[in-house]
Amino acid sequence: MSWNLLLWLLALCALLALVVQLLRFLRADGDLTLLWAEWQGRRPEWELTDMVVWVTGASSGIGEELAYQLSKLGVSLVLSSRRVHELERVKRRCLENGNLKGKDILILPLDLTNRSSHEMATKAVLQEFGKIDILVNNGGVSQRSLCVDTSLDVYKELIEVNYLGTVSLTKCVLPHMIERKQGKIVTVTSLLGVISAPLSAGYCASKHALQGFFNTLRIELATYPGIIVSNICPGPVQSNIVKNALTEKVTKTTGSNADQSHKMAASRCVQLMLISMANDLKEVWIADQPFLLMAYLWQYMPTWAWWITDKLGKKRIENFKNGVDADSSYFKIWKTKYQ
Repeated sequence: MSWNLLLWLLALCALLALVVQLLRFLRADGDLTLLWAEWQGRRPEWELTDMVVWVTGASSGIGEELAYQLSKLGVSLVLSSRRVHELERVKRRCLENGNLKGKDILILPLDLTNRSSHEMATKAVLQEFGKIDILVNNGGVSQRSLCVDTSLDVYKELIEVNYLGTVSLTKCVLPHMIERKQGKIVTVTSLLGVISAPLSAGYCASKHALQGFFNTLRIELATYPGIIVSNICPGPVQSNIVKNALTEKVTKTTGSNADQSHKMAASRCVQLMLISMANDLKEVWIADQPFLLMAYLWQYMPTWAWWITDKLGKKRIENFKNGVDADSSYFKIWKTKYQ
């Protein structure tokens, strides 16, 4: 075999490998590091068993699904949100379908905006279970309104709940983890903490703030390698977050019951979250296409990302004014063309 033929074969193999990877990416629902960990990494059932996990925002959406999947791993659960009756419902289902007993689940009502209560809540968890292995900061609220129409009170509420409440609770739990020199702080930010989108200026600001805070905290904790700080950045996920999203007034939510079939199932999002937690990944992106592609463009090709975002942003605002779910329309176009 001549050298020229060998080089051509190698080039052809490299091209085929590139095409295969491109096709895999077009069908990906998580960043490449996360999907590699799902394929070759540590399993949640190996790493998370017997841990004490405190989940905020556990009464619905991602937090609720996380409680269900964790209950099957044999962990001790602390479930927190403002709606106690919904937490009771989640606890009952955990006991019905999981591997836990009543004593393994603590319902702990928590208002992220009531920061003076966070220290007492932390003490209650430690009194009940003696330790906190994992804190999952999942509580939060979203927004759907144009900046020019939005009251400053809306932005204040978003920062109070999404950012300051999360930071406050983390600061209460952190001394315990430092004392033990181990623990995991897992914060559900958003893909909108990495990129930006119209109609969510306050929400994006609060999620970017979380990214900045926890990235800095991770650096400050470098002398404690046993304490892992992880940022989970989901794209659109099936939940009530849009229905409960604030609008231009802090007293008004969207109440939207729009079709969510284009969004990722909460069960798949949580499955990937658990993979991230088991493998101590620092930041993960969890989203179907084209939202995952947009995150990569913002990260590696920001000029292109700005151009695309400007084009899509105008259409998104137009659809919003006409009462159309913009995310759904973009996703259906992507599905038609590429899947």
